[in-house]
Amino acid sequence: MRQDDREYTDMGWEVAPGGLTEVLLRIRDEYGPAVIYITENGAAYGDVRGHDGSVHDPERQAYLASHIEAIRVAATLGVPVRGYFAWSLLDNFEWAWGYSRRFGLIYVDYPTLERVPKASFEWYRDFISRQRAGQTPAAPRAAELPAPE
Repeated sequence: MRQDDREYTDMGWEVAPGGLTEVLLRIRDEYGPAVIYITENGAAYGDVRGHDGSVHDPERQAYLASHIEAIRVAATLGVPVRGYFAWSLLDNFEWAWGYSRRFGLIYVDYPTLERVPKASFEWYRDFISRQRAGQTPAAPRAAELPAPE
């Protein structure tokens, strides 16, 4: 049931990063995996090019930041997350929606096939760069954490 006080993507999906933390904890508890990689995580929003040709997508940037934070929280609680991959690099064809939903970090102008990196692309690139440079503390490995209560 859709609630007015919640945020939703253009697909009608509720934005609930805490749910990702909960699922990761449940997987840890029920299956005990050695390693977990998040291979597809993203959101469709109504991206449009501005007059200057750029694509500002603050909703996607906030989505990515909140879900990466949810993963960090799970990792600090002992979930062995070792990687995260955003869905998707490029806007693409969605089977149920055609080209009307945009998930990509790079905007595709379908008539010309021009590719335009969105603001979320630049944010994600910079986030990754800071992680590699050690400017943002990485989540500790599960072996370094106290056992969950």
